[in-house]
Amino acid sequence: MTIPGQAAADALVARLGVTIDPELLVLALTHRSFAYEAGGLPTNERLEFLGDSVLGIVVTDRLYRDHPDLPEGDLAKMRAATVSQKALSEIAREIDLGPCILLGKGERTTGGADKDSILCDAVEALIGAVYLTHGIDEARDMVLRLVDGHLKAAATSGVALDWKTSLQEACSEHGRPAPVYTCEGEGPDHARTFTATVTVDGVALGTGVGSAKKHAEQAAAAEAYRAVVAQA
Repeated sequence: MTIPGQAAADALVARLGVTIDPELLVLALTHRSFAYEAGGLPTNERLEFLGDSVLGIVVTDRLYRDHPDLPEGDLAKMRAATVSQKALSEIAREIDLGPCILLGKGERTTGGADKDSILCDAVEALIGAVYLTHGIDEARDMVLRLVDGHLKAAATSGVALDWKTSLQEACSEHGRPAPVYTCEGEGPDHARTFTATVTVDGVALGTGVGSAKKHAEQAAAAEAYRAVVAQA
């Protein structure tokens, strides 16, 4: 199968700095909306599952080795920040991944090529494709090239790595009651969007939107955290 926009895909591989088996590259770039419209082609979801695990072990290993004095909780926060949907979608934009993803007409017209969830999944699928093409060593090298900036940022971001925990701690520190979250989802199962609101002492202080409940709640917590600190 030839990728529509083959030149863009070739340029993507060049930016990644590693070759990828052509069939696996096509698969890594095939979103389920395109696969459905094309009559039930395989999607990138299995590669995404694999790539997520490769990404996790590579980042965990690097953090463990680079920060021998940090406790497990801090390492977990740093890993969460590095492999988050926000971080991976930023990486996808840095390598101009969006235009290379095979999307159905509906997703294309609604801006799917720049949706955080789709970009994040495609990054993980590419990692899975590199792992299957070359093994763990090449995959590790590529992952570390991609996440280097986010690893460095995680080492200096402190408590803000987990906004829900940060908000909980800020409320406690400033004598405020515990935050309360509400979350609603809308849209079809394959493209569901969640909107979360967090209230503190009955006042809505933050709203967040994401492709998963946890992402929406983290975004809402980040906004509320800044409000609580500003009001202190």
